[in-house]
Amino acid sequence: MSTQVMEAQSAAPEAPSSSGGRVQGGLLDPKQLFRSLPGAVRKLDPRTMWRNPVMFIVEIGAVWSTVLAVAEPSWFAWLIVAWLWLTVIFANLAEAVAEGRGKAQADALRRAKTDTMARRLTGWKPGSAAEEEAVPAPRLRQGDHVVVEAGQIIPGDGDVVEGIASVDESAITGESAPVIRESGGDRSAVTGGTKVLSDRIVVKITQKPGESFIDKMIALVEGANRQKTPNEIALNILLASLTIIFVMAVATLQPLAIFSKANQPGVPDSLSLNAHGVTGIVMVSLLVCLIPTTIGALLSAIGIAGMDRLVQRNVLAMSGRAVEAAGDVDTLLLDKTGTITLGNRQAAEFTPVDGVTEQRLADAAQLSSLADETPEGRSIVVFAKTEYGLRERTPGELAHATWIEFTAQTRMSGVDLAEGSEGRSLRKGAATAVMKWVRDNGGHPTDEVGHIVDGISAGGGTPLVVGEVVYEEQGTTAHVLGVIHLKDVVKAGMRERFDEMRAMGIRTVMITGDNPLTAKAIADEAGVDDFLAEAKPEDKMALIKKEQEGGKLVAMTGDGTNDAPALAQADVGVAMNTGTSAAKEAGNMVDLDSNPTKLIEIVEIGKQLLITRGALTTFSIANDIAKYFAIIPAMFAVVYPGLDRLNVMRLHSPQSAILSAVIFNAIVIVALIPLALRGVKYRPSSASKLLSRNLYLYGVGGIVAPFVGIKIIDLLIQFLPGMS
Repeated sequence: MSTQVMEAQSAAPEAPSSSGGRVQGGLLDPKQLFRSLPGAVRKLDPRTMWRNPVMFIVEIGAVWSTVLAVAEPSWFAWLIVAWLWLTVIFANLAEAVAEGRGKAQADALRRAKTDTMARRLTGWKPGSAAEEEAVPAPRLRQGDHVVVEAGQIIPGDGDVVEGIASVDESAITGESAPVIRESGGDRSAVTGGTKVLSDRIVVKITQKPGESFIDKMIALVEGANRQKTPNEIALNILLASLTIIFVMAVATLQPLAIFSKANQPGVPDSLSLNAHGVTGIVMVSLLVCLIPTTIGALLSAIGIAGMDRLVQRNVLAMSGRAVEAAGDVDTLLLDKTGTITLGNRQAAEFTPVDGVTEQRLADAAQLSSLADETPEGRSIVVFAKTEYGLRERTPGELAHATWIEFTAQTRMSGVDLAEGSEGRSLRKGAATAVMKWVRDNGGHPTDEVGHIVDGISAGGGTPLVVGEVVYEEQGTTAHVLGVIHLKDVVKAGMRERFDEMRAMGIRTVMITGDNPLTAKAIADEAGVDDFLAEAKPEDKMALIKKEQEGGKLVAMTGDGTNDAPALAQADVGVAMNTGTSAAKEAGNMVDLDSNPTKLIEIVEIGKQLLITRGALTTFSIANDIAKYFAIIPAMFAVVYPGLDRLNVMRLHSPQSAILSAVIFNAIVIVALIPLALRGVKYRPSSASKLLSRNLYLYGVGGIVAPFVGIKIIDLLIQFLPGMS
């Protein structure tokens, strides 16, 4: 489906910056709780509830308790019924809030798009004219060709097959800066709903009707296509098994209660125990408090929130399984250029030959680079300015100057400065090209230059030689002034990030087309564990399969058609949005910002998802212990006085003890919703340290918190009717 985005910035969330190991999940707006309440109530439909076995049991218990309260009404019974229903609603509220955040983003996309008309070309072939017809964009089919000119909206997802244009993709990425899209390269993919700002392109439609990129964005952030991951399914099975065990355990208490009451007929009946055994209301309360309702209520919200955190960073995960796999990754394959390094070689040092000062070499290097518009040339100009205090000059400032632009054929740039019969020429470029130029002008480069060039090359750098020819009345002299050291600049903080990955047990591998010597130098500087030099697409695939055969999960990024097989093979394949359609189809994630370094953030988000789920599962099971000490003594202390020793909280009465436990069971769900959505604080460390920390914090905390909470609630409700 084609779309026109009218308010680009509102359509896609901005990617927040990463902050010191903390993977942010966004704050919970309290108003969102109230906005999500209607959705939580609608989820009470049993056809929805059965998908969550634990909470389905709680709903059945709430229904049964309601029937019992109607048959034998009392303050105690109705208070229990009310809080049982609130427990179910609070569980639904957690999922509704998580879904609501995604639906808000989807609504922004829907409001921001309108249908547009496409200019379809009939019988188009490269280099030939074709008839043009106007058709509604939804009628476009795969393989159709459309022409789009400046000011027009691209009607559907596809690849540029002719032309080059500047495109505004802010509707998708949130970035206002336009990007270049052209035919024949890895930057040929365009997205429906984006706007052509200049020139003219012909686009081959690759989407099926109703399956555009924006349609997929809406479905993903809305959760319409979300399926439970294997880990979620396994945990649900475990929780359902625990629930069945607790149902059987609670059921066996009834014969014991009937026998005990029959043997002690003098014990008066109470709201919790009578001649028929434990009352139905109390049986349901015991079951609800003992089964793992906390994690059962929050499990779905944790998964949805994990995908939401990726969307906030402009990453679309095609499935929750991909997010989980990111958290279990063992090996990261990272392209050197643009991921580990800045992408362009930059000037790092000026090395003069004997008899030449660094200042003179810097001046000559800057002058000879003014006509070089390559990133390397601009870096030389900037380096001379910042390190040697040379003001950046413009070609127009120098009289009688002839500027020599850099070309791939000459591999040099420079300037000819003439003043009458005298003057000088400067050249900067590849070592062989400049030294040949010096020789052609009568000069003789010394062995010293060769040693400097070889030393820079051996260290993984790129040497550029600066030469000078001086024209005087006495004659011409030519010589080499020195060598410029260009190096791949490793991004700031990369070594620390790789140290964090290593602490988590993740192996990092740098992929590069450089020779092994250069690759090793950069790998050592960046701090990666290993590298693959002179890598071809088939080498990537072979490395991925080798790692997977060893039982490891592999993550990688890619943007070209040649990366598609490897992206499909990897357990986590992150395709760049600027890449080809084939790459985006092969990967299971798409980075809208096309930032390869974000793969590290994706792994951290995946680990945070798994840690959050594990922590809240630990807390849920641990806090059942306090409920034993609250409910069991309340039920049987009258027939077994010795059980009163278990009433360590000294609760007011059996009725207040049971109600306090039920209230705490419901309130803790709401209290943990922000944590489920935001995620547990993540610190890079080994699995054993994470396990120890979570057991200490959420295991011990899960035991202590209910004792305190239930006691406080008991003190507050002891004055209510029916609590004596």
